Amino acid sequence: MGLEFMNMLPSPAEIREQFPLPLGLAGLKEKRDSEIKDVLTGKSDKFLVIIGPCSADNEDAVLDYANRLVPVQDKVKDKVIIIPRVYTNKPRTTGEGYKGLLHQPDPEKRPNMYEGIIAIRKMHMHVVQETGLTTADEMLYPENLRYLDDLMSYIAVGARSVENQQHRLVASGCDVPVGMKNPTSGDLSVMLNSVVAAQGSHEFIFRGWEVKTPGNPLAHTILRGAVNKHGQNLPNYHYEDLILLHELYAKRDLKNPACIVDGNHSNSGKQYLEQIRIVKEVLHSRRHSQEIKDMVKGVMIESYIEPGNQKIGEHCYGKSITDPCLGWEDSQRLIYDIAEGL
Repeated sequence: MGLEFMNMLPSPAEIREQFPLPLGLAGLKEKRDSEIKDVLTGKSDKFLVIIGPCSADNEDAVLDYANRLVPVQDKVKDKVIIIPRVYTNKPRTTGEGYKGLLHQPDPEKRPNMYEGIIAIRKMHMHVVQETGLTTADEMLYPENLRYLDDLMSYIAVGARSVENQQHRLVASGCDVPVGMKNPTSGDLSVMLNSVVAAQGSHEFIFRGWEVKTPGNPLAHTILRGAVNKHGQNLPNYHYEDLILLHELYAKRDLKNPACIVDGNHSNSGKQYLEQIRIVKEVLHSRRHSQEIKDMVKGVMIESYIEPGNQKIGEHCYGKSITDPCLGWEDSQRLIYDIAEGL
């Protein structure tokens, strides 16, 4: 095989022993997990706002951003649960470009997976320690999940991964909600099939072990828009899309039929300011339809300190080096508008 085995990396158990969860954080995470679970199951009528940078590339800026969320969360705590996006690995359509903190702790230097593993654990841990807000990340590499799963309260499976069997099976062993995005083609049956798989019990190979999972009843859908054969964006956040998803859920025997709407990606055509309008339209649909209100449990928003994005090496503090993001002022105002609009 054309694989060059460069370095043996430490196991998740070794990393967790070297960088253990600080005293008190386990209880905090358990409480947060319970509150978020209650939203997905319908026990709570609070609304999830999963918000943060497209890619968490700089710990100082990410911590700054996350700390800004704390007073906002306090003001909306009766209606909204904020989950900081701390996305430390990024899928790349062509394989080119910045692949996230896991690959490159310094985006301007060569990849270093060992340092990356340590960097992603420290970043998630520091966010939880400083803010009391447990985090969300994307499960891009299922075998890396256990480096972080004692810190995260929400996991997303991306549009390019949702058809992959390993992602689906590992999701079935997670203790927290796992959102399955629709594929880039937009086929909702693919997304729902992944939820069926994630909610079931399975036996498979994972990190050299034969493992068995109990099934994850908190697995659910994420609508992120699609792309047609001409490369045009096809949004799927409109009222009619949500009603269709509700009808498709009704045809399947699934626990906790729930949906998160992603305001960016193909729903916005990566026009980051459109996230404001999209989120408000989703809230309007929830007010108009009880079925949609019961199903749509939250939104996902790409947001950072500075609006837009930049190229690697421009060194604008708190500005995305991948997809463009909503800036802090607009993001803060949007969260307050969400709380008022529920």
